Parts: sequence; structure tokens; C-alpha cells
Amino acid sequence: MILFDQIIFGPIRSRRLGLSLGINLLPIDAKICSFNCIYCECGFNTNMQESPIPTRQHVKEALEAKLNEMVGENQIPDVITFAGNGEPTLHPEFDKIIDDTIALRDLICPTAKVSVLSNSTKIHKPYIFSALNKIDNNILKFDSAIDRTMKLMDCPVGTHVNVDWLIENLKKFEGRLIIQTMFLRGEYKGEKFDNTTVEEVEAWLNALAEIRPKQVMIYSLDREAPTNTVQKVAVEELNAIAEKARAKGFDVSVAG
Repeated sequence: MILFDQIIFGPIRSRRLGLSLGINLLPIDAKICSFNCIYCECGFNTNMQESPIPTRQHVKEALEAKLNEMVGENQIPDVITFAGNGEPTLHPEFDKIIDDTIALRDLICPTAKVSVLSNSTKIHKPYIFSALNKIDNNILKFDSAIDRTMKLMDCPVGTHVNVDWLIENLKKFEGRLIIQTMFLRGEYKGEKFDNTTVEEVEAWLNALAEIRPKQVMIYSLDREAPTNTVQKVAVEELNAIAEKARAKGFDVSVAG
């Protein structure tokens, strides 16, 4: 499994976003998340860590230094992406760090976009909702519109998260969001799942019609998962699902 050992990491070539400079707001030696997804490249959640969560000031200083370095080397990032070792919106100063990042971007590399990869579990908090509305790419996870499948794939840590709750809170963005869906099949804890079935895709499309995202990103496994009982979905299948979504009027990108 992969843990990001710095506050600022990369840049890396993202399948979906281009040249991406990453920001990790969590400890460098632990995975901390409000989901415990069975496919996460960082592995399952860990209970112990020695490193603290980085402070707002540390993030700001590290980002400023890296952006100046990249500009000096004529290597301008396409995007500055909050990702890393778990859910970025868990950081207690997430909203203030977003403000700092936008200000640094505007000053140093104004062509870069600011993106957040979030699992959607904290979007009910007003300060998180407000911060996500300020960025260019508000990318929010929605893996299945069927509760059993979502819970098998994503393993929510909090009891408040279910599909109906996710849909209602995603709708509040009024289209100012990008939905990201992992398509996967396999087995976990003795239960089989497959979110590519006719029933699953139909429910997913109906949910998208309610949420009305400006864009949809679909993908499957690209790196090793923490369990060996999950299977990557072929790009041909992803494209077929994408065509169904496009027929409903959605802008869909596929990362196979």
C-alpha cells in the first residue's frame, strides 16, 4: 500500500486531472479516513501514528515553497489536489487551508486549478460545504446508489452515512460538483457485490439525475487494493456505462 510521506507530494501525472501537485493534510505515517474503502491504494485505516496532522502554517509554507520551485523550473501544475492519506476534510482547519491555497495559486501560478478529492462524508458541515464551493474541482465520491453495495465498497466509519443521506447532501451543491465513481466487483467478508449490473447502473443514473453534477468521473482499479478479493472492471465496460450516462445528458470522463 502507498502512504504519502510529505505534506506536498508530486507532481504526479493524474489519469483524470493532468499534472497534479498533491497536498496531504493527514499524518505521513497513517491512513485516517471516515471511509475504509476496500480498494484504497493507501490501505485500510490505521489506529496508531507518530506524526501529527500538519498545521495550517506548515501547509502554507510547504506549498508556497514548492509552487515557487516549480515555476522556477517552468513546470506549472495543471492542478493542486487535496488527497493524501485519507479524507482531507477531516483536517480541523480545512476551510482556512483552502483559502490559503487559493491565494497562493492566484499569486504564483494562476492557471492552475484547485481540486479536492473527498468521500462526501463531511459535506453537511457548513464550513466544509462553503470551502468546497470556492474551488475549481469539487470532486465527491458516490460509488453506488444501492445502500448495501456502498457500505460493502466504502465501509463508512460514521453511522450517519447512507445513500439517501449522500444524495440529499450532494444535491445541495446545485450542480457545483463532480461525481467520482469507482466501478468494481468482487467479494468482501463473504458477501459478493458488483456495481456494474443493470440494477446498479440504473439506480446510479437515477441518483445522478437528482444530484445533477456538472461532470462525472468513472474509473476502476489502477493500483493494488488492500484486499485480493476485488476485480478491476475493463475499460470497455466503463465506456458502456459512460455512454448510458452521456445519453442522459451528463459530461462523463473514463479512466480505465
